Amino acid sequence: MRHLWIVPLTLAASPALAAEGPFVSLRNTDFVVTLGFLVFVGILIYYRVPGMIGGLLDKRAETIRDELAQSRALRDEAQKLLASYEKKSREVAAQADRIVTEARDEAQRAAAQAKDDIRTTVARRLASAQDKIASAEQAAVRQVRDSAVTLAVGLAQDILAADMSAARANALIEDSIAQVAAKMH
Repeated sequence: MRHLWIVPLTLAASPALAAEGPFVSLRNTDFVVTLGFLVFVGILIYYRVPGMIGGLLDKRAETIRDELAQSRALRDEAQKLLASYEKKSREVAAQADRIVTEARDEAQRAAAQAKDDIRTTVARRLASAQDKIASAEQAAVRQVRDSAVTLAVGLAQDILAADMSAARANALIEDSIAQVAAKMH
């Protein structure tokens, strides 16, 4: 009943209104065509074909809506995954930058420590070499002094032995004994 508005529209658009002669006659092809069309439309309405077509269209529309909802859900999920991967990518890039910076800083600290260690080692070796040089100088000075003393004593003995007479030697010995005795008392 709700599709009865189709009938007046169908009649208004039919070629029956343009035909000549008596319209209601089985000899008028326009009338027969119009009548056949109305019977066809009546059969379609009787068997509720427009309702079935509407139901099929509604079912198809519901299927399309479900597919669109699934597509939106998939798109939203894909966008979330993309955002998650981009965030992880940024985090990994930031972590890599931190690692590189820390490695660079550690390398600079290690280089500075190595330089300090080298300086300390060089200073220690230099001090050791200077100590060895000073010790060698002192040993050389001592050796030269000992040699000079030995040589001077030898020369003094030679000179004293040449100048010394027995009387003079006795006088020197007595004088030395007197000095020792005076110092002891």
